[in-house]
Amino acid sequence: MTTHSTEIVDPSRPSLGARIGRIVFLVVAAIVVVAVAGAFFVTWTIQRSFPQTDGTLSLDGLQAEVTVQRDASGIPTITADSSHDLFYAQGFVHAQDRFFEMDFRRHVTAGRVAEMFGESQAGTDAFLRTLGWRKVAEAEVEAMDDVTRGYYEAYADGVNAYLSSRSGAELSLEYAVLGIQNPEYAPEPWEAADSVAWLKAMAWDLRGNVEDEVERSLLAAQLAETSDAAGITTTLDELYPPYPFEDHPVIVPEISTAPITEAGAEPAAFTTDGNDGEMQQAATTIEWQEASDVIEAASLLVGDVGEGIGSNSWVVSGDLTDTGMPLLANDPHLGASLPSVWYQVQLRCSEVTDDCPFDMGGFSFSGLPGIVIGHNQQVAWGFTNLTTDVTDLYVERIEGDQYWRDGALVPIDETTETIAVAGGDDIDLTIRSTVHGPIISGLTDDFTAIADDPEPGLAAGGAAGPAPTGTAPEGAEYAVSLRWTALDPGTAATATAIFALSTAQDFEEFRAAAALFDVPAQNLIYADVEGNIGYQTPGRLPVRGAGDGWMPQPGWDSSYDWTGFIPFDELPVSYNPASGYIVTANNAIVTDDYPYFLSRDWDYGYRADRIAHLIERRAAAAPLTAQDMREIQMDSEMWIGKRLATEMEDVEVTGAGTADAVALLRSWDAQNDAGSAAAAYANVLWSNLVQNLFAERDQPLPIDGQGRLFTVVADLLDDPSDPLWTNPSIDVAGMDEMLALSAEEAYDELSAVQGDVVTAWRWGDLHAITLTSDTLGSSGIAPIEALFNRGPYAVSGGASVVNATGWELGTSYATTTVPSMRMVVDLSDLDASTWIHLTGASGHAFDEHYVDQTSDWAAGIQRPWAFTDGAVDAATRHTLVLAPAG
Repeated sequence: MTTHSTEIVDPSRPSLGARIGRIVFLVVAAIVVVAVAGAFFVTWTIQRSFPQTDGTLSLDGLQAEVTVQRDASGIPTITADSSHDLFYAQGFVHAQDRFFEMDFRRHVTAGRVAEMFGESQAGTDAFLRTLGWRKVAEAEVEAMDDVTRGYYEAYADGVNAYLSSRSGAELSLEYAVLGIQNPEYAPEPWEAADSVAWLKAMAWDLRGNVEDEVERSLLAAQLAETSDAAGITTTLDELYPPYPFEDHPVIVPEISTAPITEAGAEPAAFTTDGNDGEMQQAATTIEWQEASDVIEAASLLVGDVGEGIGSNSWVVSGDLTDTGMPLLANDPHLGASLPSVWYQVQLRCSEVTDDCPFDMGGFSFSGLPGIVIGHNQQVAWGFTNLTTDVTDLYVERIEGDQYWRDGALVPIDETTETIAVAGGDDIDLTIRSTVHGPIISGLTDDFTAIADDPEPGLAAGGAAGPAPTGTAPEGAEYAVSLRWTALDPGTAATATAIFALSTAQDFEEFRAAAALFDVPAQNLIYADVEGNIGYQTPGRLPVRGAGDGWMPQPGWDSSYDWTGFIPFDELPVSYNPASGYIVTANNAIVTDDYPYFLSRDWDYGYRADRIAHLIERRAAAAPLTAQDMREIQMDSEMWIGKRLATEMEDVEVTGAGTADAVALLRSWDAQNDAGSAAAAYANVLWSNLVQNLFAERDQPLPIDGQGRLFTVVADLLDDPSDPLWTNPSIDVAGMDEMLALSAEEAYDELSAVQGDVVTAWRWGDLHAITLTSDTLGSSGIAPIEALFNRGPYAVSGGASVVNATGWELGTSYATTTVPSMRMVVDLSDLDASTWIHLTGASGHAFDEHYVDQTSDWAAGIQRPWAFTDGAVDAATRHTLVLAPAG
């Protein structure tokens, strides 16, 4: 007999399921509450640093009310009654949008990054302290005239007015993250020298050929000691060929006696011989991204002179345009950064007078008062890197605390500084200098390698000229010092030139401003509303003694010292040239018969050649328009890709996939469009060919500088018998074998990442850009990086093409250097001008203007640039009034 029992249930008690449900509900509710609270806290933390853009703010130090109007892109137009208030307000607005960037930059320029991020940055600090940017900047502030110093001090007061009202995460999200690792850190007040020091950083970003000097010196030692396994020898001249003057244009074919016509006179007519192909003129625990040496580390902090650093600018006269007035285009090529190095702004005095002479718009640097590139009511100007050689390495013979000069020992100058380290012990640093500049060997592996074995580099060209005098005794040691114009405490000329350019009203005043410009040396182009166009080489360009600075030089012999600087009146200038246009793209400025040595390290002219060709071709068909200028800026024709497509027609390859890939090249227009399959294959083929020719050897040869390699490989293609086509390391003998292997490897590489359907390949995906915050975006901590980095974005262009989105051979196809901004100024109607830059106005992650310009930038779209009062008022979305306190 089975007994059954039945549980008696109290009907007033909830069931087990109901109780579980209630517990689950309470847990979920608690999680939701925590999540909402967390989201609210994160949102509040993020948003409390966003700037106030409407209403009124009362500030100590202002003399009168200042109006800040912002358009839909967050770009401010600042209007003030005095120069003091104008630059005070610019400092305040820069700090609103970009203060963390400004604070970080000044720590870089002062060699104080370890104070923020710990011991990992001490080596970089030591290098930057040795260069001494901050000390030079302080000396230049002292040398400023009272008016210019007043502008910088007013700007600093505006920055500090912003700092006085906020701290920590109220300034920027980065400070909230930094506070976790370095809670003691707090920003110091801004100083004028903080601004001037950034000009030294930009000069470093555009420093010229110092890395090439190092590379050639080390390569000379390699070539002197070894040869290829097949007995192949290679010379420096073959790897670094001279500028192709016969094929590519120079900027100033004939130097003008400027001005060559009266201001406002009609420019000479444009003529063409009808030949399209020829030119008529020419944190403490944060692990940062690792760098191989401190030069690379400094470049990661400031800007990398990598593939694609340079710039395009050109100006065309009204004789070639649909409006009868000039058009000026500019797109400087710099390392990609987030936020962008540029900050768009307009600065205007409510009434333009001698005391308040400014009414200008354009691109500024956050941390620096004024406008760097842009236009005023009369004149527009643009910059490209001059590419002249303003850096030289000197090999010094050292004995103890002395060095040799002309047969005698002289004392080494020594100073001691202390590097403060967040979360660590201070580090003492001894800085040694010679008459040439700071000793930099011992700080980097490459410079130290030159000091360890300097003779091959000297013999290969650095000591060209008379035999060095003053032989040192046996046992003398060597060191390497750096001579660089930016390390000479000047008269704050560039700091002053920025304001002089902004107020120039004609070419004569433009040249007077250019005469003040010392570093970084830039090509300056010009256009005005009277119809004139022009060009001026500015800068402190050295006159050398016995050597030419192409290789390290013997510091113990004073005949190799600089003897002065080229007089401004003898620098290249052009005014209303007969061609009707001027193109600068880092190509050679003048022909080799110019009486002064400028450089042997020009860009090889492929961009300049293409721009001039497009201007001539379009002008011959119809008057040029502003849209033509924008389209030329986005031209992505790959010269070496065309050449490879032709060469591959007769090369037999193995595999149906490779054959299909090669077939893509037959109908390719040679444009590196983002959606192009042929462009993807052409660039991967180019990469594999270069590596097979130079890198995959027992003794690798350098593969940096794609413009240089265009010329080197083109010469090889003209000579199938050249021994470099044979490479025993990869079992290749002859040009056809080398091309076939490279084509097959390119197919394998590309199909592995984008599939074996060749027509589905996309260059833009391979060549995409990921915008990376210059600081915490490289922290190595994924959640932190996700806060600050954006992308990837598919982009078009490539290396040594007009749309110069550079990438590093042998490393990655990802975009690393970019047209950092693009602008087209229409002198017939300044409100018809357009502009764009890489990211956006804001440096605050998650602000609507953090990267709101990036998609348009990638697509080649430029935004309207309202300049006149009515146009600015119509474009205004937010208005903030800054009022004097009390």
